[in-house]
Amino acid sequence: MARPRWHQAIPRPGNRLGRNWDRFVAIWATVNLVWVGFDLTYVPLRTFWLQRNLYPIPSVPLVLPLRAIPDITPWVDPIKGIEPHRETEAYNRAFEQLDAALQQQIPGQPLPASLTLLLQRQVQLTGQMIEANPFEATGASGTLEKIKNRLRQRANRDSARLAAAELLDPERLSRLPWAGERRFWNEKVLPLVATNYWRSIDDNGRPTDHFWRYDLLLFQSVFAVDILLRVIRLRRRLPGLGWGQALLLRWIDLPLLLPFWRWLRLAPVVQRLQSSGLINLEPLRAVISRAVVALLAVELFEVLALQLIDGMQGVIRSQRWPNRIRAMRSHQTVIHREERELVELVRIWAPLLLVQVAPRLAPELQGVLGHALQQSLQNTMVPPPLRQLQPLLQVEKGFSRQLAAGVVDSLIDLTRTTGERLGRRDDQQLELLQRFIDRFWEELAAALENGPALERSQQLLCAFLEDFKGTYVSQINRSGIEGLIAQLDQLMVMGPGPERSSTPGD
Repeated sequence: MARPRWHQAIPRPGNRLGRNWDRFVAIWATVNLVWVGFDLTYVPLRTFWLQRNLYPIPSVPLVLPLRAIPDITPWVDPIKGIEPHRETEAYNRAFEQLDAALQQQIPGQPLPASLTLLLQRQVQLTGQMIEANPFEATGASGTLEKIKNRLRQRANRDSARLAAAELLDPERLSRLPWAGERRFWNEKVLPLVATNYWRSIDDNGRPTDHFWRYDLLLFQSVFAVDILLRVIRLRRRLPGLGWGQALLLRWIDLPLLLPFWRWLRLAPVVQRLQSSGLINLEPLRAVISRAVVALLAVELFEVLALQLIDGMQGVIRSQRWPNRIRAMRSHQTVIHREERELVELVRIWAPLLLVQVAPRLAPELQGVLGHALQQSLQNTMVPPPLRQLQPLLQVEKGFSRQLAAGVVDSLIDLTRTTGERLGRRDDQQLELLQRFIDRFWEELAAALENGPALERSQQLLCAFLEDFKGTYVSQINRSGIEGLIAQLDQLMVMGPGPERSSTPGD
């Protein structure tokens, strides 16, 4: 048995420059795949990249700050056409002014009129934000609901507007220190407001996305050069191959050049990493493919076995079964053939059975025939009144044994002589055998047509096939897929002795 494919050397380019290039392209394609995954998930995960906070359990207020990750939104937002939303941006600027004024206020003193106007403006902006819902354009209406819920819980109110008015009430803020209220707004409300954005639309009516430019300049240009080099290398190895055929043979590289369905690049990236020798995924592929193939093989074999058995039952149940038997005659089955298969089989098997098998069965045949003769001579040679005498019974048994031995020896000599003669090639003998076989099929078909055996034979054979179908197919199901996979693993791992001993390191 051949060694498993993951134990064999992976074919690579012969020169060192080619190997280094293949490895560079494989690594570059991996970087591109990561960049593609980041691009596809950036907009849904923009809140994470903006705040760098991880929530392991959504239903539990547990936050893991990841401040080691830099804020990349200022560089990536322009690529995706993302800009700060005007309403939420104005809300944040207004709160910054309010915060600066309140920090200068001395605790316990009444608020001046200018600060009261800032508080009223912030309450008005909060109400406008709740009513207009600027988060709806980006599909983040749930963020506004979080803001409203936090305002209600802070003020213990049922209305978010009334809660905002109470939290920003001048009399309340004159009595309470602004530090505690400021912490609530900066940690619970303003970070959610800052997550809102506005995304521009291009000429095609789709959200702006300049990712394809970087993909084309940095990655797809390299992939195009690599594919061209691989096609040239393929045509040098196969000179009769055309450019179109060579490109078709590299069909797996097509996703690297597509500007859409970029997640399909996973297949060519994995293939390049495998072919360059950077990773070895053959064991994983073998495990998955064996499981799938074993499952499909069992299902397919069950269907084929059921169809075959049902077809045989249909042939047997047919009223034309005798005609099908009659059609097995030589002049209907052997046409334009020099050798008659069935006659040759008889000529080969007849000497085998008559010369080699039959003489070895002589003791058994003598026992069977002697017992039959003894049963037949019980009432003829010895009268019933004298059957109580043991000497007479011993004489009867010995006579039967001797008579059976003589008959069997004569038959075996006859069969041996006949078998030796049948083993010789003789045209007349072949013709006689052919006539015998034809007459056998003809008489068998006639007997089935004229007698009651046809219907009963059909019932018995169909019942036998039905039982075979039930027991064998159920046995396939009971064996299961795991047993087949275990046997396949054993065959793949265990090789023949000479091959394993000749391989270094085994």
